Amino acid sequence: MNKFKKTLTATALVVMALPSQAATYAIDTKGSHAFVQFKIKHLGYSWLMGQFDKFDGSFEYDKNNPKQSSILVNIDTTSLDTNHAERDKHLKGKDFLNVSKYPTATFKSTSMKVNGDSAVVTGNLTLHGVDKTISIDVSRIGEGKDPWGGYRAGFEGTTTLKLEDFNIANTLGPASASLEMLLNIEGIRQ
Repeated sequence: MNKFKKTLTATALVVMALPSQAATYAIDTKGSHAFVQFKIKHLGYSWLMGQFDKFDGSFEYDKNNPKQSSILVNIDTTSLDTNHAERDKHLKGKDFLNVSKYPTATFKSTSMKVNGDSAVVTGNLTLHGVDKTISIDVSRIGEGKDPWGGYRAGFEGTTTLKLEDFNIANTLGPASASLEMLLNIEGIRQ
């Protein structure tokens, strides 16, 4: 019996010493539980709101070791939607996103600074043919089992992008030189 206890204790110590494993989550875009939205001032008088309807991606997350988390998101820039067809056509054209030449934007994280339920995620954004390091302020919304037998985790994030940093020279004045990205991501553990 003593030998069994020693073996059990040794096994428990080995398991406790193993690094925790991050789980892979697929971003739930099919269930409309994830959004990539933006807002930009229109002439400095009001906000123009929009979103990208098509995107996909995944993230690695371990609540016991969140600083080891990572995320990859691919955005179909042709899916830009501001609820105004003519404006969407203009924003997708050569004056702004030039989606015929640059149909995809990608964000891939490179590091994460964690402070409780919030973090700053740093990574590379490729947009309009330009690769640039950006940081996103992220908050954990929650995680847990869903009613269908799965496990989900959700986060929200914000960042501000200067259009000129991505070689988008056309603006609607100084108040419209930057846009705010609003990210709401819910993932299903795989």
